[in-house]
Amino acid sequence: MGKPRRPDPVKLICGVLANDADRLRRAQQLMTRRYGPIDAESPITPFDHTDYYAEEMGPGLLRGYWAFERLIHCEQIAEIKLETNAMEQRLGDEMLDEYPRPVNLDPGYLSLNKLTLATTKDANHRVYVGHGLYVEPTLRYEHENWRPWPWTYADYQLDATRAFFRDVRGAYRTQLREWRESLGGGGGE
Repeated sequence: MGKPRRPDPVKLICGVLANDADRLRRAQQLMTRRYGPIDAESPITPFDHTDYYAEEMGPGLLRGYWAFERLIHCEQIAEIKLETNAMEQRLGDEMLDEYPRPVNLDPGYLSLNKLTLATTKDANHRVYVGHGLYVEPTLRYEHENWRPWPWTYADYQLDATRAFFRDVRGAYRTQLREWRESLGGGGGE
C-alpha cells in the first residue's frame, strides 16, 4: 500500500492577456507584490487565436507568460486563482474603460511532468479543487518537450510557448534540486 506524502513544491506561472502594454505592466506589479519576483517572462505577442474575450476585453489583445521565482505548494493554486480574480476586478474598477475586464490573469503551476492551469469552468477533464475552482492539465512533459492534450488552448500549443516553458522547467529543475538538497534529500528526480 502506498503512503501519502506531500508533493514537491511547484513553480507558479501565469498567463496574462490585456489590450495594451500598460495594463500588462500594472497587472505584473500587482502579481509581483503578492507572489514575489518574476524569474522568467515571455515576449509579449498578439493574441489572435480566438475572439472569445473580445466582448469583455476589447480588440488587439496581447499575450504574455510569467514564471515566479518563489516555489509554491500545488494546493495553493485555488487560493491564488481567487486572488488573481480579485486583482482583475481591482484593475477593472481602477481603469474606467469601455470594456469590463482590462486584464485576464490565468495562474497555474509547472512541475517536472505537467503544466496545470486553474479555472472557474468545469469540463470532463478538469478536477475540482474547492472554492468553485478546477484545475486542468494543460501540457505534459514527454520526450524532452511539452506536449499538448486534445483540449490544450491553441496559444499553449505554439512552439514558442512550449519553448518558453521548457526553459522555465530547466530553471525549476535546478530550484527543485537545491530545495531537496536543503532538506538533506539529494538532488535526484
